[in-house]
Amino acid sequence: MRRTFLAALSPLLIFGCSLDDLPDDFNRSSRDYDEEMRYLVEDISAYAKGINRYFLIVPQNGIELITTTTTTTGPVDEDYVYATDGIAQEALFFGANGVVNEPTSESETERLQTYLDLAKDEGDTILITDFTNIVLDIDESYENNEQAGYISFAAEQVTLDDIPEYPDEPFNVNSRDIDGLNEASNFINITDPRDYSTPQAFVDALSETNYDILIIDFFFNGEPYTEEQIEQLKEKENGGRRLVLAYVNIGEAQDDRYYWRSFWYSNPPSWLLGEVPGEPGNYYVEYWQQGWQEIIFGNDDSYIFMIVDAGFDGAYMDGIDAFEYFDSSND
Repeated sequence: MRRTFLAALSPLLIFGCSLDDLPDDFNRSSRDYDEEMRYLVEDISAYAKGINRYFLIVPQNGIELITTTTTTTGPVDEDYVYATDGIAQEALFFGANGVVNEPTSESETERLQTYLDLAKDEGDTILITDFTNIVLDIDESYENNEQAGYISFAAEQVTLDDIPEYPDEPFNVNSRDIDGLNEASNFINITDPRDYSTPQAFVDALSETNYDILIIDFFFNGEPYTEEQIEQLKEKENGGRRLVLAYVNIGEAQDDRYYWRSFWYSNPPSWLLGEVPGEPGNYYVEYWQQGWQEIIFGNDDSYIFMIVDAGFDGAYMDGIDAFEYFDSSND
C-alpha cells in the first residue's frame, strides 16, 4: 500500500531524495503497479469531480483492479470502485484476442463476469463492447449482456469507426432523457471517425441516432469539437437527452496527440518507454511519474481539464490494463 511504501522510504525523503529520483531498477522492483493505476484513476476522478461533481469516470479493461488482490476471490477495492461510475470491458462474449467474430471462451467470460458483477453489485454500470458483424451473434451479444444486467454495443470492426447498419435502431431504443449511466439502455463506441470528411459531418451523423450514450474521441483529426457540436450530440434524434463521453488513454502515450513532441522519438522524457508491440504510435509510460500525470490531469492544460471544460459528461478511460505490462516485465 502507498502508506507502507512511503513509510519505508521516509529516511530517503528526509534527506531530499524523491521517489522518482531513485534508480529505475529500484523504482520498478519496488512499485505496486496495480495500486499505482488505482491511485491514478482515483486521483483523476477526484480532480474531475472537483470541477464538475456530476462528471462520469469510466475505466475500460484492467478490471482485475476491482479487487485489492486482482484475483476473483479478493475483496472489492472500495476506494477504486467508489471513484468510478461505470466499468467498461471489451470482448466479453465476442472479439477474443482482438479478432472480430471470435467467440470468447466460456472460462474467460466467466472470469471477467466475476469482476464485473462485483462492481455492478457496488452500484457501477457495466458497459460491454463486443466485436462481431454476424447478425445471429449480434443478437446473442445483446441478449447475453442484457441478461447479465449490462448495457452493450456490438461493434462491426475493432477500429470502432462506423455506425452499425444492424440493428436498425439501438437495442432497447427509447426516447427517455438520460441523466446518469444507470438510466441508459444502450450506447455506441465510435472513437475513430475516419469515414467522415469533417467534424460537423460526423456530429450530424451521430445526431441522427437514438443511442443513450455516445463514446467518441475528444478530437477529430486533432481538432477539438466545438461547444455547439457537443451540445448537438447530447440530443437524440427522437428528442431525448443523452450522455456524451470522451475517450482518453491514461496508460499509454500516443504520438498523434496534441501533447506529443517530435523530439521525443530521439530524446524521450524519463517516463516515456518503448512502443507497444502491434500498436504503432502507442508507447508505454511510467504512469506513476509526475510528468505523465501532469499531461493527463491536475492543471488547466491537462487532458482531463479540457474534456470537462469542453462540456463532455464524462471520460471513458483506456490504457487501464497497462499495469499488466509492468507486472509481467518485473517477473
